[in-house]
Amino acid sequence: MTLKACKKEEKMDREFQKKFKFEGSINVLTQMMVDPATTEKRGGAKNLPLRPGEILDVIQFTNQEQILCRNSQRRYGYVPQAVMLPL
Repeated sequence: MTLKACKKEEKMDREFQKKFKFEGSINVLTQMMVDPATTEKRGGAKNLPLRPGEILDVIQFTNQEQILCRNSQRRYGYVPQAVMLPL
């Protein structure tokens, strides 16, 4: 990775921690896949846009309905647990 890309990732991580009031280091717990039968959904203020079959990094299991995830573009947001499948 170049120095510029590394700094950009650090900035995105700091913005994520501020927006979601996330303390501590960002650790990936596991990876899960968006159900291929799900329709594509747009993201909202704190929701991650979903594409069927997409693999997401799970950052935190927040409650029974939502999971805090990161996609391949290093965007963070909440995802409904009902549309997630374990790998």
